[in-house]
Amino acid sequence: MSKNNGFFITFEGPEGAGKSSQVAMLAQYLTGRMRHCVITREPGGTELAELIRQVVKSYNGKEKVHDATELLLMEAARAQHVREKILPALDEGAVVICDRFSDSTTAYQGGARNMPQDVIDYLNDYASAKRKPDITILMDLPPEVGFARIASRESEGFDRFENEKIDFHNRVRQAFLDAAAKEPQRFCVVDATLDKEVIAEKIRQVVDVALF
Repeated sequence: MSKNNGFFITFEGPEGAGKSSQVAMLAQYLTGRMRHCVITREPGGTELAELIRQVVKSYNGKEKVHDATELLLMEAARAQHVREKILPALDEGAVVICDRFSDSTTAYQGGARNMPQDVIDYLNDYASAKRKPDITILMDLPPEVGFARIASRESEGFDRFENEKIDFHNRVRQAFLDAAAKEPQRFCVVDATLDKEVIAEKIRQVVDVALF
């Protein structure tokens, strides 16, 4: 692949899977191989999208956040993020590495919240301008292991999703695995219980094949 072509990599997985660490390690590796990398995240990634992130993840007012509201907020943040940051970076030839993208909506709002999948598919396509990731790294981890890892954060308070019951997070995990089974050519499923250096090497091998 030419260095003038943008490339879109997303990281998915349950809470505590270690996505953020692997995003940083991959970006450092690719920068060392002379690829310009843009690191971003969802929900968020731009000034406006980050404001939506605060609402959707941390709102604690008297009103209930309805499932439909949560879904539409996620998609609104994505629409801004894709058009303001992701697509321009790809057009400039960058490797965009995003911590969560539309597969998280499929897993959390679809698999766990049981929102209609046809609605989610339509909104994902519209918000993302139909731009799918070139590679999606799924960091697979049992929810119990993930929450044991992030237990030290409890003093800071869990967000709305982290506060859900374990059954919710089991549904999230299964939805991710189902999505990977449907698109094996795009997904790389990694055992997130492995040592982080072992995981990083596995990811580098997959990305090397696609990029170099």
